[in-house]
Amino acid sequence: MARIGILTGGGDCPGLNAVIRAATRRSLQRGHEVVGVRDGWRGMVEGLFVPLGPREISGILPRGGTIIGTTRTNPYKVEGGVEKVLSRFGGDGGGLDALIAIGGEDTLGVAARLYRENGTPVVGVPKTIDNDLSGTDYTFGFDTAVSIATEAIDRLHTTAESHNRVMVVEVMGRHAGWIAVHSGIAGGADVILIPEQPITVEDTGRLLQKRHAGGKSFSIVVVSEGYELTWESGEHQAVAGEARATDQFGHVVLGGVGDALAREVERLTGYETRVTVLGHVQRGGTPTARDRVLATRYGLKAADLVESGSFGRMAALHGDAIVDISLDEATAELKTVPPEWYDVAKAFFG
Repeated sequence: MARIGILTGGGDCPGLNAVIRAATRRSLQRGHEVVGVRDGWRGMVEGLFVPLGPREISGILPRGGTIIGTTRTNPYKVEGGVEKVLSRFGGDGGGLDALIAIGGEDTLGVAARLYRENGTPVVGVPKTIDNDLSGTDYTFGFDTAVSIATEAIDRLHTTAESHNRVMVVEVMGRHAGWIAVHSGIAGGADVILIPEQPITVEDTGRLLQKRHAGGKSFSIVVVSEGYELTWESGEHQAVAGEARATDQFGHVVLGGVGDALAREVERLTGYETRVTVLGHVQRGGTPTARDRVLATRYGLKAADLVESGSFGRMAALHGDAIVDISLDEATAELKTVPPEWYDVAKAFFG
């Protein structure tokens, strides 16, 4: 019998509990003991373990968030952190025989490094609503975030039309604009701004003026939180600002691009402009059916990788098949929106 740990790191995400449920259930059926590692990598540093059995995973499939908690702790930035993590494995003190790490590039980056440098028995499950993890076609949580953003855009259409306004909708997406592109296309946005394909502020204004000249009195603009305001002069403005706090992975806390963009749109066009920042509502609540199924399949695959001793691997979606790839490959680079995807959105601009 093996003792298997499960942790969730980084931002919370719809579908995390579905992964925990699936991985736990399959491991228990095989006679293993399963424990939840509280609060991501911090739980590995501090030894915060809780039992996961049939009672703990009962009824959690549709539940948002994560029952074992999460943080953005990086053990490589904590004094003695890596040594403490390694001490949680093996030995005679009830250490772990394997660990399932569920997270995005940061959480899985730590897992990849631990395996590469120490042979740590860890497998990964890809989680990020941004859908920016390479090596897998889709990450769970993304479909839910897009659905929430699309519903918000649908609702904003009616109030924008009633008041003859431009509505700017700020969605999540630090380096990749997948949520903005998908929700913008689905919601019929008139302009979509993402980090990968910067449109100048002046071009945005001209697209809106073209639309209004064609007889429309309102517009919807969707912008990723990581988009930098760009002017024809070549000036750029990263709205997050240098004074903002950073996490242990060095990421600046984002937010505010929607407000800055709205001010510029109103200045350039004279159109009354309002902002809606969806923020963490995109992360919360019950996952969609697609995310529940995908998360469940990932959880089962992770348990199978542990059973076969295939460590240093991550469950991934290729087409409709759940496969496994190396953690190094999975975290090698970000998956950004390619030009052909953005061309689909641009067909409806203005």
